[in-house]
Amino acid sequence: MGEITLFQGDITTLEVDAVVNAANNHLWMGGGVAGAIKRKGGSEIEAEAVRQGPVPVGESVATGAGALPARYVIHAAVMGQDLQTDADKVRRAARSALERARELGIESVALPALGTGVGGFPLSQAARIMIEEARNHLAGKTSLRSVVFALFGQEAYDAFAAELKRR
Repeated sequence: MGEITLFQGDITTLEVDAVVNAANNHLWMGGGVAGAIKRKGGSEIEAEAVRQGPVPVGESVATGAGALPARYVIHAAVMGQDLQTDADKVRRAARSALERARELGIESVALPALGTGVGGFPLSQAARIMIEEARNHLAGKTSLRSVVFALFGQEAYDAFAAELKRR
């Protein structure tokens, strides 16, 4: 079974096979994690994503990673144009992102705390759902060896650390 680790800082700096973008279902890359990925990786990431959208909320698509150290960006649609999310959408988006990683045959993926920025979803709930999905995925048939939760800010890091310790 693979490992789950935490990283506090900028997801765009990680040398992993894929980073996950907390996306809207039209796959436009505005603020938050999406904006950082677009700024550092290049606008071609957004152009490639938008060509594959729109997608249902809870689904994901993979694109190249432009100038990022990663090889791929997996865009997980955690909200629609209303910018609202909930536990079910976070769960489905996390599960879909991990499934895309498996389909790509990659070994490492980094995920942000989906839905907790613009979507306003509570960090503690996101941590519980996302760690559960990562554990379930790693327990099954997958190429993944490493799932990194890339957390921006102390509050997010603490929420995920507390959830990992609890389990």
